[in-house]
Formats: sequence, C-alpha cells, structure tokens
Amino acid sequence: MNQMLLHYSYLQILDFLTTVAFLVNGVREANPVVRLALSVVPNPLEGLIVVKVLALMLGIYCWRMGRQRLLSRINMMFAALVAWNLVALILSTLAAYSRAAH
Repeated sequence: MNQMLLHYSYLQILDFLTTVAFLVNGVREANPVVRLALSVVPNPLEGLIVVKVLALMLGIYCWRMGRQRLLSRINMMFAALVAWNLVALILSTLAAYSRAAH
C-alpha cells in the first residue's frame, strides 16, 4: 500500500471524527449526500460509517487504477476540509463559552 492511499485513509478517519464531533454538538451536516445517508438509517453513525466505507473503497479503486494524481488532489481537498472542520469546531466552542460567560 503506498503512502498516498495511507494518507487518504487517515484523512477519511479524521473527517469521520470531525463529522461526529459536529453531530454531537448539534451541527447539521453540510454535504447533501452525507446528510441523506444520515437520515435514511435509524442511527446517523451507521450512515456515516457506510459513507466512509464507500469513500475508502473509492480511494482503493483510484489507487489500483493508477489514478495517483486524482488521489493526490482528493487528499489535498480532504486535508483542507478537515482543517476547516477543526477551525469551525474551535470557533463554535469559543462562541459557546463566550455566551455562557455573559
């Protein structure tokens, strides 16, 4: 397994974790496909797991088909997405603390 696929898998795990953190904090999922998956199962966590398993399968497909450039671009996008998610979580937590302090 090459590094690019490992990075892709790691980024999928980080996206999963930040999405769970959003859901726990009452933030609605922004991606309409993921939002649909979360709504059609009894437990949203199950829907999210299904989405991430499908994403991992897509990453493996890209890797096996030699689509390294595509996988690299997807990795950059998910790295930015995870960073955005973390910033949004931090800012929303700071805002909640600020409201609670007043």
